[in-house]
Amino acid sequence: MGLANMDDTGADDVKTALGIDNWRKLSKDHVMQLVAMMPDLDKDVRLAVLKQLPELQKIVGKAMTTVRKVHEATLASNDKSQESDYQGRREARASIIAQLERDDLDAQTRMHLNDLLVQLSDKDAEKDSENKHYLDRWMTKATIGVTAAVVLTGVAIGGKVGFQQGGPLRKL
Repeated sequence: MGLANMDDTGADDVKTALGIDNWRKLSKDHVMQLVAMMPDLDKDVRLAVLKQLPELQKIVGKAMTTVRKVHEATLASNDKSQESDYQGRREARASIIAQLERDDLDAQTRMHLNDLLVQLSDKDAEKDSENKHYLDRWMTKATIGVTAAVVLTGVAIGGKVGFQQGGPLRKL
């Protein structure tokens, strides 16, 4: 159910347009309808609706806290994994270096051990690149989530928000 002139509509009329008689009956589908309506509502009506939805603020706050905790746990786990991986190669490198210090090695064995050291260094570089790619993916996902929250908040409070092609957010 749509509203012809949302600028003159009160918060109760918004409930009616959503087909609910109580804000507690606001479902996920209703939230999507409400977000779609927000740009057409008068700013005072938007604020009145948001004030009647304190649970929405709690849900968003809890979601952001959860995302932060998951992100911190993921980074800590990643750091632990990285350190474990590097520690294993440090130990292998120390063992190879200890063997290279022996005087009784033939040239072929010495060259093979040097090749192993190079391979270990290459593994470190691969692991570092893999980790940077992993962190980049995480940062991208976090940025998308934060951007979505900002856009929804902007729509709810300030009106229509759009993207300029290749540029930042702009108010329509």
